[in-house]
Amino acid sequence: MAGYVGVFVSDPWLQNQFTQVELRSLKSHFVTIRREKGGLILADLPSTMSRLKHVGENLTEQERASFLQDLYQNLDDDVDFELFLQVYLKLQAHTNSRMGSGAKNSSAFLKSPTSTLLHTISESEKSSYVAHINNYLGEDEFLKKYLPIDPSTNDLFEIAKDGVLICKLINVAVPGTIDERAINTKRVLNPWERNENHTLCLNSAKAIGCTVVNIGTQDFIEGRVCIHDIFLYGCSLMG
Repeated sequence: MAGYVGVFVSDPWLQNQFTQVELRSLKSHFVTIRREKGGLILADLPSTMSRLKHVGENLTEQERASFLQDLYQNLDDDVDFELFLQVYLKLQAHTNSRMGSGAKNSSAFLKSPTSTLLHTISESEKSSYVAHINNYLGEDEFLKKYLPIDPSTNDLFEIAKDGVLICKLINVAVPGTIDERAINTKRVLNPWERNENHTLCLNSAKAIGCTVVNIGTQDFIEGRVCIHDIFLYGCSLMG
């Protein structure tokens, strides 16, 4: 299995403002929007940061744009990952100052590093996960008949039920984690084959660093698996 590689930045202070889970997730978001736009400048951030919790939920796009205009003289400057982190921290501090003691702390971005049984995801979160899956797995020999997923539907949750999608996502995140010959990929799986996929998925998620608590194979079958946290961990390692 490939070794775990953390996300590091050159500024030690900046590094220490985030957990590795947060850095991986922010790096994934940064890489995705830069790829989508073919580059990234400061002027792009007010709209693209709407996908991030805390600064996306608690500030409007216009408020984010106005704040950045006050901070930076040239919004046409290119944005690298460290500048992206700096802007995120400044927007977060600005949000906290406006909201006072009722503000969410930085961990609200990820909810928790530990998966719990249920998590209600927003439409923007679902769209982000779907974009990752369509981008990274669109050419997968087995999954391509189900992709691209339409983010306006709940197809994501239906496709994830047999465990194949999440197994594939884990392998994109950390290549070689799962021997794909061990994944049951028949069009119609019997209960034992589904159970094997679910167990393989959960064990592999733990192996790449996910803390999976209170999730079992029945949660996959009933569509109650915590899509947010499992997908977030997988997507955060991509790129």
